[in-house]
Parts: sequence; structure tokens; C-alpha cells
Amino acid sequence: METFLSLGVALAVGLLIGIERGWHERAAEEGSRIAGVRTFGLIGLLGGLWALVAEQLGELLLGFAFVSLAIVIIIAHRQAVLIHKDVGITTVVAALITFALGALAVRGYLAVSAAVAVVTATLLSLKPVLHRWLRRLEPAELYGALKLLLISVVLLPVLPNRGYGPWQALNPYAIWWLVVLIAGLSFAAYFAMKIAGPRRGILLTSLLGGMVSSTATALSFSRIGKRGVLSGLLAAGVIAASATMFPRILLEVAVVNAQLLPHLLLPLGVMTVIAYGGAGWLCSRQGGGNELAEPPLRNPFELLPALQFGLLLALVMLASKAFYAWMGEEGIYLLTVLSSLGDVDAIVLSLARMARTELADELAARAILLAAAVNTVVKGLLVFLVAGGKMGWRVAIVFLLTLAAGGTTLLYPFNW
Repeated sequence: METFLSLGVALAVGLLIGIERGWHERAAEEGSRIAGVRTFGLIGLLGGLWALVAEQLGELLLGFAFVSLAIVIIIAHRQAVLIHKDVGITTVVAALITFALGALAVRGYLAVSAAVAVVTATLLSLKPVLHRWLRRLEPAELYGALKLLLISVVLLPVLPNRGYGPWQALNPYAIWWLVVLIAGLSFAAYFAMKIAGPRRGILLTSLLGGMVSSTATALSFSRIGKRGVLSGLLAAGVIAASATMFPRILLEVAVVNAQLLPHLLLPLGVMTVIAYGGAGWLCSRQGGGNELAEPPLRNPFELLPALQFGLLLALVMLASKAFYAWMGEEGIYLLTVLSSLGDVDAIVLSLARMARTELADELAARAILLAAAVNTVVKGLLVFLVAGGKMGWRVAIVFLLTLAAGGTTLLYPFNW
């Protein structure tokens, strides 16, 4: 019974990939395709049957069967190229994958075979979307992605994972891993905004921009708001970007030190809800025309900014150890205020990491909340200074309500 089930999965994965290929080439004349729904189904079944035979007569037979199938498909592809002048080999590769998935199914990897079949069919169907993305991809973005892979896949594994310097505060591997974390989050949000397009609306752009840098987004929106247009929507955008900072902090803490989450979920969760509610209320009071004249963010990843953030993070980590050793809790709070005048990532990551070994969870959580509050106040002042009072007061009222709500939760501790 198990063998029949495995062969059924082998046939099913072939039919799934064949349906996608058949739909893609549905306009082609009968007999002009290399392989259609039936052929792909049979290729999957063929892979399963040869896997059964190879178990009894030797594994080399499975490799021989794969090579034989590849030769047959390549000959058919060559004939198709001569007739239709289409040199694409996607269907050839898909057929070889189908054979391998059929063999995997019979060897007991049913879930892997089915999952890879779904991924393969999905990837095949995304051709128009992927090509459209490639046409929109700029050289700087491609180079940025390659540099991100360089610092994560190549550089990170070779760094020493031990402490150096005073108080053993500087761990090259840990520092660079946090740099990769922030760069990866920023890069993902940038490309999400790139795909959606900056003209899809201020609120959508602010949500994605807040994952990169809520301070940079607030500054950019304030500059646009200085022209005196769309001040209400831009104020909502600043608030939404700032609200995105709170779940971003939770995500960073969850990755570095999940034990702090019970202390942060309620206050940051309440602040998120109030801020998003205020942004939605401001947005509902405005009319249409919520398009941006310019994108708020540039390509977020270059090697120099990554190195600068790594240096900043190392300095904050060293300063955190020093301030705590010299001044105790007061030193942590003082450093938190100073570090949060720009962005909160460096101090949040440093505090979360210190709480794993030496800081009390409650102290680290209070300092992280202080960082979020100080940075929120700074962004409110920034809007006043750059855009003026008309936009500034709208932002300030929502920010005050947000901070007051978050502070209220601290008066009534909640045991998770």
C-alpha cells in the first residue's frame, strides 16, 4: 500500500508541473510541445518506477535512467529549436526535476517531493512577474544585493566568535551578525517598496519605509510637507512609519533575546495600536490624491554604511558595558537617551544582547522602551522644525497619546 501511495505522489507531482507547462504553452499546436500534462505526469511516474527498480538491481540504474531521459529530452529540445527558434531550456530542466521528484517520492521523501513540486510550479508560473522585476532592477540594487550576500554568506562565517577588548565587550561575529540582521530587514523593506512603487500611497510607503528607518522616512515626509500640500496625509505617514518602529523593535528583540518579549509585548503593542489608529484617523479625514512626488528612501545597502553601522554598534556595545560598570543603571539610561537621538537599532540590539548575560531583563526592557520613547519625541520635534506647526501639531498629538498609553501599561504590570 505504501508503494502505491508513493507512486501516486510521483504521478501527482508530474501532473502538477505538467499542468503549469501545459497552460503556459496552451497556444502551441498539438504535438509541437516537448512535453505536456500527460508527458510530465509520466516522467514523474517514470522516476518513481526507476527508483523502485534501482532498489532491487543497483543504484547505478537510477543514474542511467536519468541520463537516458536527459538525452531524449535534449534531442526533442534540439528539434524544437530548429522549428520554432526558441532556445529556452526551462521545460527541459522542469522535466528533469520532475523525474528526480518522482524518485524522491518513492524513496520515502513524500513531503519534500510535494513541496518542491509546488515551489517549482509556482516559480515556473511567475515568469512574467520575475521578468518585470528584472526590468525594474537598477544596477545599484543588484550590486547592493550581491554585497549583502558577501557580508552574510562569505564574511560572517569566518569571523571569530569570542569577546575582545575591555570587559570582553567586542565579539566580531556577534556584531557583524547584527549588522547583517539590520541590513537584511532594511533591504527586504526597500525591495517591497520598490515592487509596490512609491506612488501607491503615502501610508503604504510609510509602512515599508518604517522597516528601513522611521527617522529617515519622517524627515523625507517632513520635507515634502514643507511645501504645504498633503500635510494631513503626510502627518499620517510619519505616524505610521513611527508605529512600524515598535513591531520592528519586537522583531529585533525576538531574534537576539526572546526572553525580553514578555516585558515588551504589552507596552509596545499598545503603542503600536494607538499610533496606527491615529494614522488611520488622520488619513480618513483627508481626501484623495495620496500619491508621492518622490520616493522617501534610497537603496538602503552599501558597504560603507554597513561598516559605519557596525562601528556604531561596536561603540554602543562597548559604551554600554562601560556605562553600566561605572554608573550602574543610571549609566544605561543615559546612554540609551544619547543613542536614541538618531535611530534605535544599535542600542536595542546592544541591550537585548547584554540582557542574556549581565543585565536584568526588567532593566533592559525599561531601557528599550525609553529608547523608543526618546526616538519618537525626536521625530515629533523633527516634523515641527522641518515642516512647521500645521503638520507638526497633528503628529505631536498622536505621539503624546501613544507615549501616554505606553507609559500607562507600565503602571499595571501584566504577567504573561
